[in-house]
Amino acid sequence: MVNRCKWVGNETIYIDYHDHEWGVPVHDSRALWEQLTLESFQSGLSWITILRKRESFRAAFDGFDPVKVAAYGDADVARLLGDAGIVRHRGKIEATIHNARVFLDIDAEQGFANFMWSFVDGAPVLNDWASISDVPGSSPHAIAAAKALKTRGFKFCGPTTVYAFMQAAGLVMDHTRDCHCFAALSRAD
Repeated sequence: MVNRCKWVGNETIYIDYHDHEWGVPVHDSRALWEQLTLESFQSGLSWITILRKRESFRAAFDGFDPVKVAAYGDADVARLLGDAGIVRHRGKIEATIHNARVFLDIDAEQGFANFMWSFVDGAPVLNDWASISDVPGSSPHAIAAAKALKTRGFKFCGPTTVYAFMQAAGLVMDHTRDCHCFAALSRAD
C-alpha cells in the first residue's frame, strides 16, 4: 500500500494530482499564474471541485494565456458567467482578467516566476510535518507574498490562498513525513 498525505481522497484524478503535481517545484511563469488563478477560484470551495473543472477552466480562459485573458472585455465576462464548466463567480472572473494585466507587468519587469520564488529565496521551503494537522494554513512567506501581490494590484490572493498556491507549485514542500512523495521532494533542488 502506498502512503499519501491524508487529504488525498480515493479518486484517480486526486491521486494523480497529489503524486505527480502537488509540491513539485514549478518555475514557469505562465504555469505559476495558472495555479495561482485556480487557487483563487478555489477560495471557499474544495480543491477537488477545481481539479475536476481544470480542463474546462483552461478551455474557457484560452489556456490561461495571460495576453489573451488581459484583453478580455464585457462580452468575455458574460461568456464566462454562462459557462457551467467553471466556477461562475463574477468577482473571481473579473479578478482573473485584472490579475492577468498585473501578471504581465510583473512578468515584463522581472519574470513572474522570479518574483514568486523570491519569497522563498529561490528554493523550496522544506517542511517536515508528522501529520496533516501540523501543516499550517499560511506562513510568513505566504503573508509576505500576498502582501506584495496585493500591493501590485492582485485580487483574491490572500495569505491562505497564496499558501495553498505555494504548496501546490512546490515553493513549499508540505507532503507529510509518512507520504511516499516526502523523500524525493524534501531533497533540495
